[in-house]
Amino acid sequence: MSTLNEITSDADFSAHTSSLPPSALLVLYFHAPWAAPCAQMRAVLSALASQHPATTPPTISFVSINAEELPDISEEYNVTAVPYVVLLRNGQILESVSGSDAVKVRDAVERHAGAGSGAGADGANKTAIPPPLTATPRENAPASATQPPAPSTQALTPEQSKEALFARLAELVKAAPVMLFMKGTPSAPQCGFSRQLVAILRERSVKYGFFNILADEDVRQGLKEFADWPTFPQLWVEGELVGGLDIVKEEIDNDPDFLSQFSVNKAPATA
Repeated sequence: MSTLNEITSDADFSAHTSSLPPSALLVLYFHAPWAAPCAQMRAVLSALASQHPATTPPTISFVSINAEELPDISEEYNVTAVPYVVLLRNGQILESVSGSDAVKVRDAVERHAGAGSGAGADGANKTAIPPPLTATPRENAPASATQPPAPSTQALTPEQSKEALFARLAELVKAAPVMLFMKGTPSAPQCGFSRQLVAILRERSVKYGFFNILADEDVRQGLKEFADWPTFPQLWVEGELVGGLDIVKEEIDNDPDFLSQFSVNKAPATA
């Protein structure tokens, strides 16, 4: 039977993908050690892999990748949250599934693997797949000095939970005069846009706070609605949204002194 294999380096990933025949289905599973739903998704994919025979050459391959340790691969497949599953054939992305919906992942694998490559649509092996696990942020483990732990909302209604989240977001965007909501951290950005925006702030010696949105699914999804801005990174200045990388670049082109007041090298005011 097939197994879920862990890839530990870019070189291993390149070697593995190049060894597969063009017709083989490649199932990439991106995870992170801090995300509890990833353990559940690993069990789901391990169960799915066991339903497919190991053949030579392989017809399907299940691969596990730590999204934080291999950021270049994560960026290549636009991984913005974990768990995240990508299905490919001959280098072409067939489908991506974000989140811990076991049924959605199972159906995607069965659909693209084709008939006769494991249990059928009504196969008994489906009972071995664990039910989906609701994603929750890490407890008592802030992603930055300006990121407080998420408050518990288990006893709240959906409306109350949203209100509590928006109240938290209203405080987060003002946690520092300049706040960057990014994928990863300034020392280890998890996407090229975040990396470029960090570089811009560093070039201008801007003092800023940051929030790793990959470490908190509630904030990642909630901030899109709160800000009415669907992508990351997001730069906020004095509690107001500036925008993403392109908007920041445009602001700098229009005003070279943009953000200069927040520079640690700002000249002291004279009397």
